[in-house]
Amino acid sequence: ARSALPPPAHPYLCRPSHKARFFSPHLIPQKRELLYLSWLLRRMPTYTYEVPHRMRESARAPCTAQTSASAARFMATLSHSPSYRLERRRAIDEGLVRREELWVTSKLWNTYHSAEHVEMACRKSLSDLQLDYVDLYLVHFPFATRYVPFEARYPPEWIYDPDAPVPQLELVPVPLHETWRAMEALVGKGLARNIGMCNVGCQTLRDMMTYAAIPPAVLQVELHVYNQQPNLLRFCRENGIVVTGFSPLGAPSYFELGMATQSESALDNAVIQRIADKHGKTPAQVLLAWGVQRGCAVIPKSTVEARIRENLNVCSFTLDEADLKDIADLDQGRRFNDPAEFAQGMGPLGTFLPIYD
Repeated sequence: ARSALPPPAHPYLCRPSHKARFFSPHLIPQKRELLYLSWLLRRMPTYTYEVPHRMRESARAPCTAQTSASAARFMATLSHSPSYRLERRRAIDEGLVRREELWVTSKLWNTYHSAEHVEMACRKSLSDLQLDYVDLYLVHFPFATRYVPFEARYPPEWIYDPDAPVPQLELVPVPLHETWRAMEALVGKGLARNIGMCNVGCQTLRDMMTYAAIPPAVLQVELHVYNQQPNLLRFCRENGIVVTGFSPLGAPSYFELGMATQSESALDNAVIQRIADKHGKTPAQVLLAWGVQRGCAVIPKSTVEARIRENLNVCSFTLDEADLKDIADLDQGRRFNDPAEFAQGMGPLGTFLPIYD
């Protein structure tokens, strides 16, 4: 169940009555962070549902209806970023759920990293969603691309000018600390309750914490049995950062993009299938339960309500030590969502865009 505490902004900027709950001056800084982590873990759903962003226009409405029902019944998360084009708040409009019962996450796209564009981008997402605030606002990638005005193209996608003689992804030199200062301002203005990062590692987070007035509350990264990142999880846990794992089922999301093959599907892995049979569960349920038992939020994608219901039933069993050891042995450090790979296929020239060592 969610915490009974009211949902303040990040404790560094919250009201004194709330601040006292998390940041007593008698607590050492690390303990203060852990208290906030405890509150955020109780507030933020462990299992969240991400709306697939490649839905055709004709399929979007029925899928959104399923999402709304699932959100109302299971407190699932509505995830929104410009490239996902989730521009409805159907669950609220149809009375299926109250706003305070939803955890809504949005993301800052690469084209809006400059300080003067961050608030504008956030307000655009809020306007699309018809909301006054988001519970969590994330920096999508740790690099900036050339600004594209809303009136020119929205969402801006990756290529700066698709109609140029040589269309390409164009990077611009915007330091992360500039973007983060603007992100912190969103909290002060009540536009975002929490702020965080996506697709970064320990050193980037460590550097951010030297200058951040509001440290990242959440880190969202690719996490599955083939890319387990135990050091990153430990670092986040010790520094009070909640970890959300996208692509928890591994390869299936990337088949249609040509970024993974069927042979890489964890759902078909013999070890996972054996553990699923042992517990009388599906391979998907095992993969999601593994993520939850590691203390992470997991965000699979589906448009099939029966599968959503099945996936949500991951707290009815516990993987034992033997299961966890066998799964740990599956780690390959395999990333499916790596801009060093996929950005090279963008435009005639491509762009080499590594963000991981």
